[in-house]
Amino acid sequence: MNQTEAASEIISQPFPLAPGIQASEKQATILLVEDEALVREAMFETLVWAGYRVLKAGNAAEARAAFRRCKRVVELLVTDVVLPDQNGKDLAEGLREICPDLRAILISGYPEHAVTRQASIEDGMLYLPKPFSADSLVQKVRLALAQETNDIAMQMESRPKSATQPAVRRRRLNRTRAATARDSS
Repeated sequence: MNQTEAASEIISQPFPLAPGIQASEKQATILLVEDEALVREAMFETLVWAGYRVLKAGNAAEARAAFRRCKRVVELLVTDVVLPDQNGKDLAEGLREICPDLRAILISGYPEHAVTRQASIEDGMLYLPKPFSADSLVQKVRLALAQETNDIAMQMESRPKSATQPAVRRRRLNRTRAATARDSS
């Protein structure tokens, strides 16, 4: 096994948490995919510090390999949108074919990037723009892990409409809700 393969399958063991940070009720496993090593390490340390188990990868191929080798259920994918071998949204969709309940957070330094515009709440994907603080990362992870996709959509819909929520996205979300309501009645 080479160094890259070894790095991609590291599963962190939780260590004592920082004061004021509580461990998640269940030790969730997160797959972190970021091609910039310094950013990946900072995010890795933050998530471990917050009490999560973390697999890390530098590209989509490493992420898929780590996902397949992981003996635990991966609850959340945190991925950069722009990766050297595939975009993060496509990676998330591919992994969901294996694990439909996988939640995802897309991160990017390009807030207007086409892939992030396509990622929407009804897809079960959240967006976190770079740069972000450690607290913002942990809060977004907790939000993704704590609530079902429809709960996130309802929370986001209840927020004031702004330029970051185009009318098209709102209409799509409303159609999804209407279809869900019809199915449940």
